[in-house]
Amino acid sequence: MQRPERSDGRFTAARSRQALHRVCASVGIDDRDAEPIKLTVNAVYRLPHAAAIVRIATSSAMHHRVEKVVQVAHWLADHGMPAVRLLPGVPAPVRVDDYVATIWCDVGAGDADPRDANPVDAGRGDANPGAVRSAHALATILRRLHALEPPEPPLPSWDPLDDVRRRLDDAEGLAPRDRTFLEGLFSRVEEALGAVRYELPRSVIHGDAHLGNLIRSASGEIVICDFDATCHGPAEWDLVPVALGPLRFGRPPAASAELARAYGFDVTAWDGFPALRAVRELKLVTSVVPMLASRPSAAAQFAVRLDSLRSGADHAVWALYR
Repeated sequence: MQRPERSDGRFTAARSRQALHRVCASVGIDDRDAEPIKLTVNAVYRLPHAAAIVRIATSSAMHHRVEKVVQVAHWLADHGMPAVRLLPGVPAPVRVDDYVATIWCDVGAGDADPRDANPVDAGRGDANPGAVRSAHALATILRRLHALEPPEPPLPSWDPLDDVRRRLDDAEGLAPRDRTFLEGLFSRVEEALGAVRYELPRSVIHGDAHLGNLIRSASGEIVICDFDATCHGPAEWDLVPVALGPLRFGRPPAASAELARAYGFDVTAWDGFPALRAVRELKLVTSVVPMLASRPSAAAQFAVRLDSLRSGADHAVWALYR
């Protein structure tokens, strides 16, 4: 059932900081001098006095994923995967008022700026050799992940448009004209997705495997984070985000080419890529619709992305949500 539109700014920076304090106080963690890393789809903070990262689900439409995230984190730890770890000794997840959060060990982000959304490439694209090395590391992690036996209980089956549907139902300040367009686009993308035939085996997939979800630890090891979208599905999906970098974010193609080479499959040469690209783009556009009234900078970039889809500008360059 569609909720009435909201325009009261549920997810402002001030409210996110208040939520962080409530979460930390509930488990006895020091939140002084908290550093915001990302305040968009999730509110993510670094706690320098606790060597921890707190991740708060901003939209109630996404709360259902948090228990799964905890399951995946434990499963990856059991298999020794290079992934972030939950902070020992605190509940997982933490539920306070209407907030649901997870608390993670801060592995140390090397020389990355904590204000950046992309800890490894810092949002600078793949023009430097470090991004190519990161793409190689991502391919290695994905090959290991895709080879693992799935956990018990089973993970959800891949349904990449489910979060789009939920976010539209939890929209904040979405104009009626924009809603109508997005609902029509949703139907067209869903139809095209149903016709795709996959070449790679189904497996556990990360679900959002872009370079910004890699973190370089203080020791130099690269680990993966963000298991919101982890599920059982087609391995091709994990190769789409990096492939979209040159097409939508103006990044040189070196990292995309390296991911294809190191993984052993060029998703852009596969006939199912246009349909999966359309799904990914729809997700990237709608990820902030629950917070359009809360985050003016995100709302401005949302308008840019939406206009490019509406006009069919397939090569319009997008910026990161901030």
